Amino acid sequence: MGDDSEWMKLPIDQKCEHKLWKARLNGYEEALKLFQKIDDEKSPEWSKYLGLIKKFVTDSNAVAQLKGLEAALAYVENAHVAGKTTGEVASGVVNKVFNQPKARAKELGVDICLMYIEIEKGEAVQEELLKGLDNKNPKIIVACIETLRKALSEFGSKIISLKPIIKVLPKLFESREKAVRDEAKLLAVEIYRWIRDALRPPLQNINSVQLKELEEEWVKVSAAAPKQTRFLRSQQELKAKFEQQQAVGGDGDGGDDDGEEVVPQVDAYELLEAVEILSKLPKDFYEKIEAKKWQERKEALEAVELLVKNPKLESGDYADLVKVLKKVVGKDTNVMLVALAAKCLAGLATGLRKKFGQYAGHVVPTILEKFKEKKPQVVQALQEAIDAIFLTTTLQNISEDILAVMDNKNPTIKQQTSLFIARSFRHCTPSTLPKSLLKPFCAALLKHINDSAPEVRDAGFEALGTALKVAGEKAVNPFLADVDKLKLDRIKECAEKVELVYGKKTGGAAEKKESKPVAGKTPALSGTAADKETKDAATKPGPVKKAPAAKPGGPPKKGKPAAAAGMGGAGAKGKKAPETKEIFESELSIEVCEEKAAAVLPASCIQQLDSGNWKERLACMEEFQKAVELMERSEMPCQALVRMLAKKPGWKETNFQVMQMKLHIVALIAQKGNFSKTSAQVVLDGLVDKVGDVKCGSNAKEAMTAIAEACQLPWTAEQVVATAFSQKNPKNQSETLNWLSNAIKEFGFSGLNVKAFISNVKTALAATNPAVRTSAITLLGVMYLYVGPPLRMFFEDEKPALLSQIDAEFEKMQGQTAPAPTRGISRHSGGSGDDGEEEEQEDVGNDVVDLLPRTDIGDKITAELVSKIGDKNWKIRKEGLDEVTSIINDAKFIQPNIGELPAALKSRLNDSNKILVQQTLSILQQLATAMGPNIKQHVKNLGIPVITVLGDSKNNVRAAALATVNAWAEQTGMKEWLEGEDLSEELKKENPFLRQELLGWLAEKLPTLRAVPSDLLLCVPHLYSCLEDRNGDVRKKAQDALPFFMMHLGFEKMAKATSKLKPTSKDQVLAMLEKAKANMPAKPAPAAKASSRVGGGAAPAKFQPASAFAEDSGSNTMESKPDPKKAKAGAASSKAKGVQGKKVLSKPTLKEDDDKSGPIFIIVPNGKEQRMKDEKGLKVLKWNFTTPRDEYIEQLKTQMSSCVAKWLQDEMFHADFQHHNKALAVMIEHLESEKDGVISCLDLILKWLTLRFFDTNTSVLMKALEYLKLLFNLLSQEEYHLTENEASSFIPYLILKVGEPKDVIRKDVRAILNRMCLIYPASKMFTFIMEGTKSKNSKQRAECLEELGCLVESYGMNVCQPTPGKALKEMATHIGDRDNTVRNAALNTIVTVYNVHGDQVFKLIGNLSEKDMSMLEERIKRSAKRPSAAPVRQVEEKPQRAQNISANASMLRKGPVEDMSSKLNQNRNMGGHSETSHTVPREFQLDLDEIENDNGPVKCEMPALVQHKLDDIFEPVLIPEPKIRAVSPHFDDMHSNTASTINFVISQVASGDINTSIQALAQLFQIESLAREASTGVLKDLMHGLITLMLDSRVEDLEEGEQVIRSVNLLVVKVLEKSDQTNILSALLVLLQDSLLATASSPKFSELVMKCLWRMVRLLPETINSINLDRILLDIHNFMKVFPKEKLKQCKSEFPIRTLKTLLHTLCKLKGPKILDHLTMIDNKNESELEAHLCRVMKHSMDQTGSKADKDTEKGASRTEEKASKAKVNDILAEIFKKIGSKENTKEGLAELYEYKKKYSDADIEPFLKNSSQFFQSYVERGLRLIETEREGKGRIPSSTGISPQMEGTCVPVSTHTVSSSIGNTNGEEVGPSVYLERLKILRQRCGLDNAKQEDRPPLTSLLSKPAVPTVASSTDMLHSKLSQLRESREQYQHLDLDSNQTHSSGIGTTPASPSSAAANIDDLKKRLERIKSSRK
Repeated sequence: MGDDSEWMKLPIDQKCEHKLWKARLNGYEEALKLFQKIDDEKSPEWSKYLGLIKKFVTDSNAVAQLKGLEAALAYVENAHVAGKTTGEVASGVVNKVFNQPKARAKELGVDICLMYIEIEKGEAVQEELLKGLDNKNPKIIVACIETLRKALSEFGSKIISLKPIIKVLPKLFESREKAVRDEAKLLAVEIYRWIRDALRPPLQNINSVQLKELEEEWVKVSAAAPKQTRFLRSQQELKAKFEQQQAVGGDGDGGDDDGEEVVPQVDAYELLEAVEILSKLPKDFYEKIEAKKWQERKEALEAVELLVKNPKLESGDYADLVKVLKKVVGKDTNVMLVALAAKCLAGLATGLRKKFGQYAGHVVPTILEKFKEKKPQVVQALQEAIDAIFLTTTLQNISEDILAVMDNKNPTIKQQTSLFIARSFRHCTPSTLPKSLLKPFCAALLKHINDSAPEVRDAGFEALGTALKVAGEKAVNPFLADVDKLKLDRIKECAEKVELVYGKKTGGAAEKKESKPVAGKTPALSGTAADKETKDAATKPGPVKKAPAAKPGGPPKKGKPAAAAGMGGAGAKGKKAPETKEIFESELSIEVCEEKAAAVLPASCIQQLDSGNWKERLACMEEFQKAVELMERSEMPCQALVRMLAKKPGWKETNFQVMQMKLHIVALIAQKGNFSKTSAQVVLDGLVDKVGDVKCGSNAKEAMTAIAEACQLPWTAEQVVATAFSQKNPKNQSETLNWLSNAIKEFGFSGLNVKAFISNVKTALAATNPAVRTSAITLLGVMYLYVGPPLRMFFEDEKPALLSQIDAEFEKMQGQTAPAPTRGISRHSGGSGDDGEEEEQEDVGNDVVDLLPRTDIGDKITAELVSKIGDKNWKIRKEGLDEVTSIINDAKFIQPNIGELPAALKSRLNDSNKILVQQTLSILQQLATAMGPNIKQHVKNLGIPVITVLGDSKNNVRAAALATVNAWAEQTGMKEWLEGEDLSEELKKENPFLRQELLGWLAEKLPTLRAVPSDLLLCVPHLYSCLEDRNGDVRKKAQDALPFFMMHLGFEKMAKATSKLKPTSKDQVLAMLEKAKANMPAKPAPAAKASSRVGGGAAPAKFQPASAFAEDSGSNTMESKPDPKKAKAGAASSKAKGVQGKKVLSKPTLKEDDDKSGPIFIIVPNGKEQRMKDEKGLKVLKWNFTTPRDEYIEQLKTQMSSCVAKWLQDEMFHADFQHHNKALAVMIEHLESEKDGVISCLDLILKWLTLRFFDTNTSVLMKALEYLKLLFNLLSQEEYHLTENEASSFIPYLILKVGEPKDVIRKDVRAILNRMCLIYPASKMFTFIMEGTKSKNSKQRAECLEELGCLVESYGMNVCQPTPGKALKEMATHIGDRDNTVRNAALNTIVTVYNVHGDQVFKLIGNLSEKDMSMLEERIKRSAKRPSAAPVRQVEEKPQRAQNISANASMLRKGPVEDMSSKLNQNRNMGGHSETSHTVPREFQLDLDEIENDNGPVKCEMPALVQHKLDDIFEPVLIPEPKIRAVSPHFDDMHSNTASTINFVISQVASGDINTSIQALAQLFQIESLAREASTGVLKDLMHGLITLMLDSRVEDLEEGEQVIRSVNLLVVKVLEKSDQTNILSALLVLLQDSLLATASSPKFSELVMKCLWRMVRLLPETINSINLDRILLDIHNFMKVFPKEKLKQCKSEFPIRTLKTLLHTLCKLKGPKILDHLTMIDNKNESELEAHLCRVMKHSMDQTGSKADKDTEKGASRTEEKASKAKVNDILAEIFKKIGSKENTKEGLAELYEYKKKYSDADIEPFLKNSSQFFQSYVERGLRLIETEREGKGRIPSSTGISPQMEGTCVPVSTHTVSSSIGNTNGEEVGPSVYLERLKILRQRCGLDNAKQEDRPPLTSLLSKPAVPTVASSTDMLHSKLSQLRESREQYQHLDLDSNQTHSSGIGTTPASPSSAAANIDDLKKRLERIKSSRK
């Protein structure tokens, strides 16, 4: 046994493969244990055995095999992967197990097979078992049959497909082996259990003995429906249900429904094999059938008869065969042959079923005509034929033909047709027998029941009885209103007897019970029809699809509803309708009338009727009226009364009062009495005569309306209009038409005879009187509401001018809905008004289309024409087609009879000449419009071939074919197309064009349908093969169509259909199905009323049969030509049926509308914040994709569900773009009203819009862009700022659209990008747009580059991110782009930058290839815009970008409300200061919005300057850089380290977060050197902002409000202490002045400003020496000019005046008499109140100090002061020397020292110099000397610090563009040119233009006004910038001068300089510049 131990050690799987059977046996046993132990069906363990299981079952050793089978069974039961082994294992079982002698082995084999079926592998197993039936070994065959039987009995016929089994049954019965035959018999019995009699036909041909035996067995089979007892893994819930029932006890009640669900009714036809017979026809058949001898014809027919006995025929082209058979039936003289041909037709119809439908229309008329034959066998054959044919088509399709023969004179034809109708009705259900069909049929049958021939009457009764039974009384009664009781009873009696085809017969009583409408809601489902409808009824509670035709009281035809009171009106035309029941009285003679009238009227009244005195007549009328008012309806002799009124003077009454009363009485009689048409005729002439009367017209109209209500509008209108047009009075004609327009609106359109009106309207349109024409056009407008576009066709031949008026009127009506009728319904209806209205509306559509006068062109379609169309020569074919075109054109509307034309046109559809194909398609399109809904009957024989043309390789032919198919579908609805196998046959063809077009078409149409024929399922296998088509487009279209198929067929059916696919394909398809399931649209809600559409079949046809014209711009136009305007028109258009204006909205829809009334965006607190957190925390997908995947859409849907109205969300995520349009329209509508909602959902809205950018539909895109424009306008008004999240998930996708090929769209997108800059910083936009330049789409690249140019132009260089250099390099790469437009855009953009930024651009761009560089230089030269022009240009550009700049900047961009950081914001909100401030003219204000809006570095706009002639003086200043040494080393260091830090801090100042902002400002003011940079203007704005913020009540509401105010307070203190003291004092003074002037400003504000001033006064003793007193005094002077003392005293508070006094007093105290020397800047000092005041103060202080000090007052004053400051001298000097010693402040220190020495000439600075080095001492001396020479002889410079701080600030080179408007003396200090010349001198020295070797560090720019300056340090730039400022200040100075109307004087203060010297200086300057220029060259 040694070898034993070897295999014992092996792992199980190796044992199972061992060559020793014992080892294998052991392996199998262990495997079995293992399989039972593993409880995870997906365990990896299973996969090891995948390849072994087949060996388990096919083991050669019988013992081992048994164990192997057990293990295999366990494997199959438990392993997830077992399905993969099905084929091989089942085949192994069949071949190697079923032949085993051991019963146990066979049993296990069967179990394994059944287990495979249970794990959903039934088809593979069945396939193997069927293969086994061909095995030679009978044992195997028997076992296979037994297994099949077991499987069927356990799993049922739903899972085991019977067709292939039944196919082999007959063969099994023929087997030689008895065992096989017996087993086959058992199988046959089992099959019979499941499908009953459907099994008989396939087994008809087996041995008769066997058949007999079978029959005996079949009889024994229990009648109970069989049940599935074993379930698939996917049917677990069914299993549970089943087990529960078993537990309860057999099958209880639940059994039935279960059964119904499980057992599908099997149709025997389905089980049969189709036989191909066309090829088997005798070769000479077509000759023989035309032979002269009847015997030969008979032979031919018999051959056919034999072939058509096959129960199922292969589909093919039977047109020729049908044609000859039809000919025999119609024309053959031998009646025997007629019968034979009829049998052949019946056989064909039975064998082909639906596929015969396309021929039905040709044959039916012939058969019906042939019923004139009396011979019973002929009649019987014809009946069988027509019944068989009926089953292949729908009643709808052949109704025209049937109705046509109903009026035939021959009674037999009438009888047989009625009987045929009765039989046909039996096959109908309420839904397939809608009102539109019942109406014409009932009308025709009513004639038959009144026929003279009894057999015709009987047949009519039977047909009506059947209709009653099928459709229910509610539907049919309205048409039977005129039938007398006897006949009605007879009809009901017939109804009792009728046996319906569908389902079991329910007693008539039950049916009746059902048909009583329950509250007018549920339609009567006749009991027997219920079966067919159960599913529908179950799925849709309430009305079954289209069941009810007429609601009780629905007006059948006329204006009045008539249910019980019944007025018929069945005829299709108003005229034909049998008249109403009410009395059409005979005319009474005048005598009788007088008698009757005398009986009811007072005698006096009758006598005075014709009195000569009008007053008596009036009195008589009053009595008459009273009498009428009191009369009862029953006793009012209407005719007599109106004849009395008409008696002389009658309608010739001259007195208008009498006449008015007379007309009023007519109206009363008509309303109160039973008013007949006879009575109406008495008065109508008179009424029409008066309708145009100014005084009586309205009464006449009232009377006409009352008559219309009594006698129905159609009749009244016809009479009235005819009367009006028979007389000549144009006023009457126009007023009659006006009355009619109104009446139609009130009564609805039902039953009006359009034709009659149209002829009158045409007369009216031709009238000379314009009023008549206008009325006619108005009437047409009203008719258009009901009739829709076809109305225009009647007027196409009118003059163009008139036609355009008509069109304009129609245009006005577009999109309006017809109003609900308000009259003509109240009279008899029991209160189901709604229903009535709906019904009535519905008719209109049909009627109008019926009324269009249709021409019969049948006779024009001659044989000759048909042969022309089929000629060999294409030119003749073309002629034939041209003729057809002209025939149809001439006829406009045609009858459905078009003879042989369809066949002829069909053959042209595959003409080799494509031009003819296109011509044929356009003919077919015309045909559809011309024939209207009747085109239905040609769908199969002409429509489907058009679909075939969709496979043409030429694009234009395909487009034409698609247009044709759409035109047809518009008329026919979709049902006709989807029925039968035609579409699936087309899809089957492997033509990629055909497939993609057809799938595209289906994807467009299916979503609009509420239900589809089940035949759609036939397309699914082909749809799946399209999913794997080689052609990508086909695959895409198939994927797109998938959800719509699923929407109708359901996921289950679709998934089941995958079972026939290959495993690999199946998995792919299932994955796609899962995906589609997620996107599956909901079925469209029923339009208007749930069931009201008409149209055959269980599937409600999409349109009424006559929809084409009926539905204005309803579904049809919507289907094929989406038009956003219409889409908005009414909710209906988006609904499936799009019954746009044609339905009165009924309850369900109204309810839906109520839901729509609420807000569309629901505000969820913190919703947006939460979403952002989720996205940050990666809890949801980041919105970032190249094309939106489903998970993004799903995610968005989920996020929206909480905050968007449900109905809107359905629209937004609908599969159909029209719904998106609708959603956008709603959003636009609600934009203003729901601002907060929009903002709270903004991120979602923007995301949804990005999805719309990926749609292909332009109308949606345009709509989306329109919405965006409005949205961003709103946001900028609301001061909203986009969050980062919103921006990043939206802007990149918007930028994609800038590359759209359509100009309109690009333009819109650019406009939106511009608007975005108002709510999102331009610098951040820049980065996104920069990304856009990397696109593959060249249009997009070009547009993005242009957009970048515009940004730079509008916002300056600072928008360039990350740095101007990088950005420009990036842009410059595009100069070499291969696309010309991109190159140009790149060049233009860089030229724009050049214009803003000058030559610096070349540096920033870096190295370019020579070619690119030369292109750029060339372009720059051409643009010839020199940098200096920029600022001015800037100003011109600006308005377009930032919308119109208002007079003050305040209207521009506002930050969000929370953005307190922009103090500037409040600055404006405080209102007033910018306008009221005298000191700051508009041009020089800061463009606050710009600064504020940029969350990046703050930037400033160039102001618009007032241009003065001084320009040319400075022209030469634009010089190239002088070649001189670089500026001081400090400068560069400072920049490289600090610039970025400062930039960063500044960007934080503009942050949206208030804390960040305050901190950043505090940081700025921490560093003294930085703080000093702030200019007056900036400080003023800053203080204004901070103070406003402190006072803002909203701050207190913030959580940390207190905190904020505290921080701001500290910040203010810092600002006061750290900024340049001159500037801050100046700023506070101006601010105080503004706040006192501004009425809007709060007193609190002024108070706080003053507190700041007090603080400054307290600081004065320390700061006095650093202050430029001249400027401060100038400010005070200006203040006092605006507020003289008197005015200040009038202020509510005394603070201002006290503040001012304190300030001046302190200054005087500190400065002494010298203060008077500081008035240099004030123009005419003597007039100044300030000087007087100062003198007073001085004098006062003198008096006080004089006694103690020297008598020399002046000296005394200064001494006092000197003494006072003596203590401080040392401190001051120490401070100054500290400055000189520090690198940064050395210059400032020297200047201060110079000032100090000058002021205190005796000051001793020796001690300070003593301790220092020799070098330092000489440095100081040299410095002081230099300053002295600099100032010598030039008079005093009014600046104590050498140069004013802001001027110093600008030494940093600034791009000319960003120079802040606040530089220069923004706040209006009036400074003369000489001051600037001084400064310029200093500048020149600094720039090394003089010999002085002085170096210095220009401090940073005035920070707040223009922080982010490009870090360039070229001295020329400094010069540029200096000069441009100089020039600006010059202008400003001049400007101010002019402003204040002061005479310009250059002599300033004590300076004796004359204007000429100033000029000389300027010349000097010019010369120097010239020199510099030439030296540079």
